[in-house]
Amino acid sequence: MSNPLTQIEDFRTLVTSDTPMFDTRAPVEFAQGAFPHTLSLPLMGDKERELVGTCYKEQGQDEAIKLGHELVQGNIKQSRIKAWTEFVKNNPNGALYCFRGGLRSQITQQWIYEATGIDYPRLKGGYKALRRYLIDETDRIMESITPIVIGGQTGCGKTLLLDSITPMIDLEGLANHRGSAFGNTTTAQPTQIAFENELAVELIKKQDYRHLIFEDEGANVGTVHIPECVKRKTAQANLILLEASTQERISVSMDAYVINMYADFINQDAENGFNNFANYWLNSLEKIQKRLGLERYKVMKLSVEQALKTQQTTNSFDGFLPIVESLLVDYYDPMYNYQIQKKLDRVVFKGSRSEVSDYIDDLAIS
Repeated sequence: MSNPLTQIEDFRTLVTSDTPMFDTRAPVEFAQGAFPHTLSLPLMGDKERELVGTCYKEQGQDEAIKLGHELVQGNIKQSRIKAWTEFVKNNPNGALYCFRGGLRSQITQQWIYEATGIDYPRLKGGYKALRRYLIDETDRIMESITPIVIGGQTGCGKTLLLDSITPMIDLEGLANHRGSAFGNTTTAQPTQIAFENELAVELIKKQDYRHLIFEDEGANVGTVHIPECVKRKTAQANLILLEASTQERISVSMDAYVINMYADFINQDAENGFNNFANYWLNSLEKIQKRLGLERYKVMKLSVEQALKTQQTTNSFDGFLPIVESLLVDYYDPMYNYQIQKKLDRVVFKGSRSEVSDYIDDLAIS
């Protein structure tokens, strides 16, 4: 098929300008991972793609194209063109793509042109080319930048500090997880591919800063894994330790893991919000059962169940205060103290939130 319509090759501008895109791949492909600011508007559904793929293997490209046109015609074709043209109307500076920038995106582009007269651009090389670009840029940028890592005890407010810093890479925000057994949010984490794509976009946007700030993380954040080049470079980086009193840490943790989590569950589903919040706490506690030991786990589980009853009957979260304090002091602090001993040679500064913030500001202008 002859297709002289526009192709986009400038991937850097594409991602730094948050270009809205639609993905013409099948839903099952999109679900495995896509790009930021992207909507799934497939040319073919999963079953149609499967049938065409089988035909391609058994009878070749020409017959597969013929079958594809037979499967996507009439009302089906018109409904998909309608969805695409609506996207084009709402996003005149956007783009579209398929897997390799081949037939699916070309056909979609041609049908949009025939329906509207608009030459709506497609990505040259499609999803595969942009994905390759993002992986390569992540490697290149991590080799070229000077990362600085923020560490500190659980609940000291590292996330609150990072939110106030411009040249930072929020790995936990990108992963939609706070990085601990209690780190789940009320919504699902992204796929590994989607996480890596979002991380790459953030690195590309911020690569010109003198320093990039990361939070001290392990090999993974919840179910997603930190790319090897990021792990390697941040494991060698200077380390700043954020310090806070136990009472400050209890307050931050109560907000993050109790009060705000409860509000998020209620806002998401008013009818089942309390039960979902209760399950979040009980399931999170179960994840650390082995480390707590059976007896300590049983005692804490009873305390959580009582705190939940108190909250339900009196709307007070006070029952969680001793639980949060015990988790911080008796569970998380010993692990932190053990791990930080192996990193002391990298520590360049310690201080409160305001002191650390001032130190980072001085780095930026020095």
